[in-house]
Amino acid sequence: MLPLTPKTPLKRKKRTPKLKHFINNAALSDRAALSFWKEDCDLAHSDLTLVPSGHLKPLDVISGFQVRPGFFLSPGTTVIPGGVNFTIQSHGAVSCELLLFHREAEEPFAVLKFPDTYRIGFVYSMIVFGLDIEEFEYAYRLDGPYEPEKGLCFDKTRILLDPYAKAVTGQSRWGCKNDLKHGYRARVVKNNFDWGDHKQPMIPMSDTIIYELHVRGFTKDTSSGVSHPGTFAGLMEKIPYLLDLGITTIELMPVFEFDEMRDCRLLDENQLLDYWGYNPVSFFAPNTSYASASEYNREGNELKQLIRECHANGLEVIFDVVFNHTAEGDERGPYISFKGFDNQIYYMLTPDGHYYNFSGCGNTLNCNHPVVQNLILDCLRYWVTEYRVDGFRFDLASILGRNEDGSPMSQPPLLQSLAFDSVLGRVKLIAEAWDAGGLYQVGSFPSWNRWAEWNGKYRDDMRRFLKGDSFMLHAAAQRIMGSPDLYPPEGRGSNASVNFLTCHDGFCLNDLYSYNAKHNEGNGWGNTDGTDENYSWNCGVEGETDDPSVLSLRLRMMKNAFTVLLCSRGTPMFLSGDEFGDTRYGNNNPYCQDNLVSWLDWSLLQKHQELHSFVQYMIAFRKRHPAIRMDLPSDRFSFPPMSVHGIHPWEPLSGQDSHILCVLFSGFDKGQEIQDTVYMAINSGWEPATLVLPDLPFEWGWHIAVNTGDPERTIFPDDQMPLVNHSVLLGERSVILFIVKRKSA
Repeated sequence: MLPLTPKTPLKRKKRTPKLKHFINNAALSDRAALSFWKEDCDLAHSDLTLVPSGHLKPLDVISGFQVRPGFFLSPGTTVIPGGVNFTIQSHGAVSCELLLFHREAEEPFAVLKFPDTYRIGFVYSMIVFGLDIEEFEYAYRLDGPYEPEKGLCFDKTRILLDPYAKAVTGQSRWGCKNDLKHGYRARVVKNNFDWGDHKQPMIPMSDTIIYELHVRGFTKDTSSGVSHPGTFAGLMEKIPYLLDLGITTIELMPVFEFDEMRDCRLLDENQLLDYWGYNPVSFFAPNTSYASASEYNREGNELKQLIRECHANGLEVIFDVVFNHTAEGDERGPYISFKGFDNQIYYMLTPDGHYYNFSGCGNTLNCNHPVVQNLILDCLRYWVTEYRVDGFRFDLASILGRNEDGSPMSQPPLLQSLAFDSVLGRVKLIAEAWDAGGLYQVGSFPSWNRWAEWNGKYRDDMRRFLKGDSFMLHAAAQRIMGSPDLYPPEGRGSNASVNFLTCHDGFCLNDLYSYNAKHNEGNGWGNTDGTDENYSWNCGVEGETDDPSVLSLRLRMMKNAFTVLLCSRGTPMFLSGDEFGDTRYGNNNPYCQDNLVSWLDWSLLQKHQELHSFVQYMIAFRKRHPAIRMDLPSDRFSFPPMSVHGIHPWEPLSGQDSHILCVLFSGFDKGQEIQDTVYMAINSGWEPATLVLPDLPFEWGWHIAVNTGDPERTIFPDDQMPLVNHSVLLGERSVILFIVKRKSA
């Protein structure tokens, strides 16, 4: 059925043909009906509706509002001329009420119960006329059986947030507790953002350099110098910095609506919050407290502006998304949304109705139930179409491959659907291929040659090799070469490997070489939280020091790390602030630290300018040398595209206790019409060695581009690269990069 409220009489000739067509085609889909409505009726308030026979009948009236059955195929809310469509679903509920609130009011000003005729299957849908979306918030109440042992938790007194809410009220100001006794409500939003002639960068994985950051922490400290610290707008002000650094892609830690006050507590006068945001309240809504100004009904315009400006400057934006659990927790947690809609569908439950906890956060989303699959697909499509997001990193993604009983699936339907979805067809899909339940799938994540992975083995193996552990030589060689043991060239290949040494979880790079052990006492758990497997080395002194020899060694170790990371096959990623030595003071799990522990200290950019300049150089070096990033054909020296060497070229690697590893990348770059040959020599040991280089034709020579062991100068411009003859001294704990140039050049 479709309400008809033309401002002028229906007899106007230009409207009659389409009206007749609609009357004679009562089986039109919701979307077709909605299209007709928007184009042809220019609706005002009226009391008429069309029925399939074409006769007119009065609209229904509920709680003083004129209503009619809505668009059952359009979950969430849809603004139409003259009204708002509300659609939700619940398999277990026996009745549903729509609650309308004035802004920040405790009690609803209207309660509209869905008539039985406004329900098809398990879907409730109603259009309410005469609403001004600027003036109300909404929520739901559902009634049904309460049998917790069967997973049924319906409670008609609970006020529930729409699972498809596009904007959430109750937590719009960071650090201000939601005091509403009725919890969260949703707002109806407009989708009127002008993308102009917007174009997404579409950067291949082989050319991508990912920079992980926290929206608030990136600019919150006054040293950031931005006008809107801690917000999307503040991040937008830093786009010139990101461009100057050279990265191609920013990966935003969670920006879905979350409640930072969820576990708010005081410890030694320090307020601890859910700072990271890995406990989502709503999957479809941007975090309101990340906007610099209130956006009551404008649907995340500031986030859209950020993405548009990034794209205009050639930067991609990836979201870190959390579909493995929600903020509702276990039996002791709050009712926010899913518990009250269909607890037994949305969560993995034990046979006696308790929550499986493969996330480590109290509950686990039942991702491979068809209803939850559809929700996740709808959500990701929404972010791609309405926000133009370039990709997603899936937190604890192995959970997305578990069956409803928690067992791993060989071909999880959700992961397959995401891999082949047409709307998501050109975005990056990156899995954190493990979960808190012990399922570790790095190299074996179900992918359909579509998914990439955070390569946790790269992080662990390379950390151990670079700090000088023995018996790591062969593992390090595999990681630098794109982990072909995990991602064979005939399968996904090295583009599936997202290589990283640091991320939000664990030590930052400065702390990796400043602390032997974690120092998480400030989190309030007696230093029991956070991993104990850091594979770090403090270079002789634990923590902060003024010892110049220790500081010099730490700087060299960080340069080594960046050199190897950016000269490894695969997609490099590093944590924001690592490029100028930011510290977390030894805290390897600062999820609750909304303070200087987590906020970037931009004053270090000037203090550690040498490191920053080095990282800039290495990013540019990677971009200039495609032989590092991919196999190139037609090498003029008969070198293979990629090969591993020891202290002498072409000989098998030395014994397992060796610390010297060399990797050769070589090929002819047809695009630049140049021979591209790079030789990386790594000495992670504590003794220097004489390195012998591969032979070249007479007119060609090896030139040093980078030498982290050179106390005078570590990087060289093209026209100042020293020429090396047959051999060179490779210093202790250092990396040298050589390139081939004509001797006459």
